[in-house]
Amino acid sequence: MAKLSTLIIIFAIVASAHTTALWLKRATPRTVMVESEKVFCSFLPKTYREEIRNSEDDAITFCTEANPVNAPEAKKFPNGFIKSANFAKGKEFVQITGTIDRTKYKLKKSDRGVCKGFKNFVNLVEPDINTFCIRCCTDTKKCKTGKSTKGCAVVVPGDYS
Repeated sequence: MAKLSTLIIIFAIVASAHTTALWLKRATPRTVMVESEKVFCSFLPKTYREEIRNSEDDAITFCTEANPVNAPEAKKFPNGFIKSANFAKGKEFVQITGTIDRTKYKLKKSDRGVCKGFKNFVNLVEPDINTFCIRCCTDTKKCKTGKSTKGCAVVVPGDYS
């Protein structure tokens, strides 16, 4: 009987350690980076054919090289996925713009977010401060789509009480 109790305790410790390790792995922030037109990362769905709009909670990092120093555990973009990359750097920003071949990761042409009845929209969720915002617009000047990192209060001013 003592051996059985010892085995149960050992099993419980191992199971607890395994669960903690999984939690820590999931809690690790996903990282993208932009260093140059040759070294950058972005998020993609974790599996081929998965729609981008359905993968926001579990998207993974893909980079121009696997496991770069600044984005550990990142995968390499599929060959031919990045067609062009244009790097720009200013006083307070870096950016990469370019084109992809969606077929190299089997992304659907129809995979596009929309706000019914409008041409443009911005949708942010900020779990760190428990806020969200959505704005649908007919004119791009009314949707600050290029400022999502500024947060809801800047992108969609309103009452967040």
